[in-house]
Amino acid sequence: MRPYSVDFRQKIIDVWKKEKISIRGLAQRFDVAKSFIQKLLKQYKETGDIRPRPQGGSPPTKLNSEQLIILIEIIEANNDATLEELSELLYEKTQVKVSRATLGRLTQKLNYSFKKNTTRGGKRK
Repeated sequence: MRPYSVDFRQKIIDVWKKEKISIRGLAQRFDVAKSFIQKLLKQYKETGDIRPRPQGGSPPTKLNSEQLIILIEIIEANNDATLEELSELLYEKTQVKVSRATLGRLTQKLNYSFKKNTTRGGKRK
């Protein structure tokens, strides 16, 4: 859902200043959620600003740029290693523990794919 426009927010603030209507009354009058009015008024009182706040993004990656370079070197040197093995090798070099799932996401972002190496494993019975 897109944030409400600054013009719309300003109308709400203007009515609130002039008429001293309750939060519930403002919400009903402008057909918005009561929580939106509460947050807008709180933001206005604290900062004087009514522009929409930026929406949160994804959390930062666990590895910094130097550690990512080390990960790439590990992947290229051990191209048939499993994600578990890569995790252990990365921990040995950087002392940063990364889960198999996190490594899977990182390798996808780095455009590495892992194919099964059938010559590596034992025979099935």
